[in-house]
Amino acid sequence: MANHNGLIIDVDVRSRENNSVHRTKEINPQHLIVRRGQSFSVTLQLSTSLPPKHHLELVLHLGRRDEVVIKLQKERGAGDKWWFHQQGAQDEILLTLHSPADAIIGQYRLAVLVMSPDGRILEKMDKTRFHLLFNPWCKDDVVYLPDESQLQEYVMNEDGTIYMGSWDYIRSIPWNYGQFDDDVMDICFEVLDNSKEALRNSKMDTERRSDPVYVGRMITAMVNSNGDRGVLTGRWTEPYSDGVAPYRWTGSVPILRQWSKAGVRAVKYGQCWVFAGVACTMLRCLGIPTRLITNYSSAHDVDGNLSLDFLLDENLRSIDSRDSSWNFHCWVESWMKRDDLPKGNDGWQVLDPTPQELSDGEFCCGPCPVTAIKEGNLAVKYDAPFVFAEVNADITYWMVQKNGQRKKIRVDQSSVGRNISTKSVFGDHREDVTLHYKYPEGSRKEREVFEKAGQPFPKPTNESTEPGQLQLSIKHAHCCVDLEFLCFVKNEGGRDAVAQLTMLATAVTYNSLHRGECERQTTTVTVPAHTEMLRLQYDEYARCASEHHLIRMKAFLEAPGENEPIMTMADIPLSTPELHIQIPGRPVAWEPVTAFISFTNPLPVPLRGGVFTVEGSGLLSAAQIHVKGVISPGQKVSEKLSFSPMRSGVRKLLVDFDSDRLKDVKGVATVIVRKNYRNSFSVLPGFY
Repeated sequence: MANHNGLIIDVDVRSRENNSVHRTKEINPQHLIVRRGQSFSVTLQLSTSLPPKHHLELVLHLGRRDEVVIKLQKERGAGDKWWFHQQGAQDEILLTLHSPADAIIGQYRLAVLVMSPDGRILEKMDKTRFHLLFNPWCKDDVVYLPDESQLQEYVMNEDGTIYMGSWDYIRSIPWNYGQFDDDVMDICFEVLDNSKEALRNSKMDTERRSDPVYVGRMITAMVNSNGDRGVLTGRWTEPYSDGVAPYRWTGSVPILRQWSKAGVRAVKYGQCWVFAGVACTMLRCLGIPTRLITNYSSAHDVDGNLSLDFLLDENLRSIDSRDSSWNFHCWVESWMKRDDLPKGNDGWQVLDPTPQELSDGEFCCGPCPVTAIKEGNLAVKYDAPFVFAEVNADITYWMVQKNGQRKKIRVDQSSVGRNISTKSVFGDHREDVTLHYKYPEGSRKEREVFEKAGQPFPKPTNESTEPGQLQLSIKHAHCCVDLEFLCFVKNEGGRDAVAQLTMLATAVTYNSLHRGECERQTTTVTVPAHTEMLRLQYDEYARCASEHHLIRMKAFLEAPGENEPIMTMADIPLSTPELHIQIPGRPVAWEPVTAFISFTNPLPVPLRGGVFTVEGSGLLSAAQIHVKGVISPGQKVSEKLSFSPMRSGVRKLLVDFDSDRLKDVKGVATVIVRKNYRNSFSVLPGFY
């Protein structure tokens, strides 16, 4: 920035002081990064004092081609505009810049002009650059969140927990958001710069970046690559050999870096939790409070009638249906005011980057107010009917007979939208937010919401209440090798009943894609009360098990003359073994640390191609450790990992193990990294 021939010698952006006050020092202590609606100061060093009647003007430029130009007012004036104040004497001037709370986010170029009394530009220095982000600490910013503990979690926390599994067997994996890692902020803006809107009209796109509704919508469109230059390509079936399998990712940073380094070419592959994890990283990085949500038994209602119709043939095999029900589905919620909507729609907004249905011609979803979903206000922007169905639709199963006629065999009116979950602000445990989305099942308020949404309230089914009718249920144990299913047939009538019971075990993915039939058993049972068991050994399901470790059990009961055919089903996630991670000693920033990772093969078969993937925000970049040779049944394998933490504080080391027969085994260790006081006055990249 030096210009020794002129009046201005240098501009000191005071990045360490400013970034600390603006809570951005975690991103980069050497580059000026500030939040809107909050003042910051730069120091102007002069070769001599300003001549009499000469004055300074400040001009900001932003946009890919400097399309937006903003002249700062000398003092605070009417309206919300940029302005500055100067103080100082002789050869140093302190300039304090004030941004409005609705300023455009992005990279700014600051031009400092020395003006003569007659308005001529005597000198101009315009090399100073800084970034401006949303400010959830500022009361006048529409992303303002008044709770400091929530701000620490939903903006500042780089580590997260993603809930998976099924509604009755919830499991979690750790996720490294890494929103303050090197280059991540720059990549976030690079993603926005490659959106269709930015490429179509850069000036208009830049001006609209003052609005978190617009920015959030662009991010949900750009995290997936459907129809644009987006970050991730979705794939829900193997093979993943030309990319990375979705279950192998442990964080967002490697995905974003790969997309950028490859010349904005989509990264392969993602599924819902990966899309949501990357979106959460980007939104937190830009300053919008965001949390990741998991909806269990999530409905994908294509035709918008709040009913999913699933067709089965007489062998209980699924017939293709456009509607689908996912064991779980992940999206994010971002906190913001909705000045574009009537009152009552502020607060958490659903943003879903997984490409499912078109919204205004693009594969994006939201922001949709959570309160609008709960109250059945489906006319509000954006995509409220689709989100409402995800948590409220009914499911009807039909058996298609050989003559083409359909017979209703199961109606499920309460399973969709269960145990809606997010990570707690107060630690690594689950917070249930179901009641944010819907009133209690069967309540009067739920009935009113359905009526407001223009849908008839579902009448409860009348199953197993008349004499002679049968009830059917499945119980099971969780295990990672052999499985046992118990099928209970209960007779509430006054006499024995003869029925034919079919039990079918199939392997499915988390979004209900059929991967193969494992075992089928048909039995004629005489019921006063009867229990039938199906044992499923590892060899019987291993050949078709999906990477999601999920077995679907269906039981179908026909009792001619007693009652209509009935079906029940259960999804059983297979248990996964533990990874053990030990980090002895007292880790210190920029000094070597050794971690020990161990794992025991629980399967009755050898594992080949074993690989550990490790990463951790502030600890190390993503790396792989390949296991040599074959891991025999029951064999324990141990690996050693050495690294030097880059930042102090409480950090998480994330580890994933994959092999040919066992995938998606996750582990996490908390690492407390102490400051390195010997280097505390050194200028080290990323250390403060």
